[in-house]
Amino acid sequence: MSAIGSLSRRDLLNLAAAGATTALPAAILSTRSGWANVAEVTRSGDLEIVVVSDGHFFLPTGFLLTNEAPPTEAASLLAAAQGQRFQLPLNIALIRKGAEILLVDAGYGPGAVDTAGKLASTLEQAGIPLASITKVVVTHAHPDHLWGVSDDGGLTFPNATFYVGSAEWDYWMGQDVAKTLPDVLKASQQASDRIVLGAQKRLTRVKDRTVMIKPGQDVMSGVRVVSTPGHTPGHLSVEAAGRLITGDALTHPLISFQHAGWRVPVDHEPDRAIVTRQRLLDRLATDRMQIIGTHLPFPGMGFVERKDGGYRFVAT
Repeated sequence: MSAIGSLSRRDLLNLAAAGATTALPAAILSTRSGWANVAEVTRSGDLEIVVVSDGHFFLPTGFLLTNEAPPTEAASLLAAAQGQRFQLPLNIALIRKGAEILLVDAGYGPGAVDTAGKLASTLEQAGIPLASITKVVVTHAHPDHLWGVSDDGGLTFPNATFYVGSAEWDYWMGQDVAKTLPDVLKASQQASDRIVLGAQKRLTRVKDRTVMIKPGQDVMSGVRVVSTPGHTPGHLSVEAAGRLITGDALTHPLISFQHAGWRVPVDHEPDRAIVTRQRLLDRLATDRMQIIGTHLPFPGMGFVERKDGGYRFVAT
């Protein structure tokens, strides 16, 4: 299936229409007004979405900013960075339908990064027991999306079924995957081993609870996965309630939108990722479909607009 796979313009229009609903109080969360780590819930019929923060982390600017970028434009982006690194939020979408509660990705998990791995504690503080999570969709197997499925004590979400793209699973469980990592992830043997072995360890831990999925499949009534490859070979996004939860198909509020044609060093298949971004942005801008981005400014919700021959992210 091609990039964006089954995501036709008609699909987007139907989803956008379905999602044109009123924001509701956080009915499934015992939140306090003004909490900075839980976004308000939206509803389409009996399906609710809330965004929960897993914290944030930092990436060297060279992970997202190509050295092929024009100097003037690169300088502007570097000026917006904190020193020589970008700060990336970690927004985790939670979808509730009746007794089912689904997470899109599991965050970093405890112990990997001091400023991240907050998802489990935030859910519990918000009145959502970890045992109540029934499904987890893994958009891809990078640490900040997968490692939260488990810790040394066992599975974080003990009653959940895990949905992993079959292409993504096959890629990470391959024998020579370390050789195919982007150069920025192969800065040292230790770093590449940590990423690969970390993915394999956690995928193995949830293997008996995993359902292999392909683009276009439903994981819940009204929720399906969409092919958005390039960041990793099997990267998936998730459609729900008139919104597209984009994972890392769009990773930065400036680079991914204003410079969608630039190669991103941390993408495993940078040219394929460019095709995915450009097709995705064109359709999102045309059809005014709301997105939720994992690394866009919390809570990652907004729209795509055309601007100056490119695109821009408009937060809502």
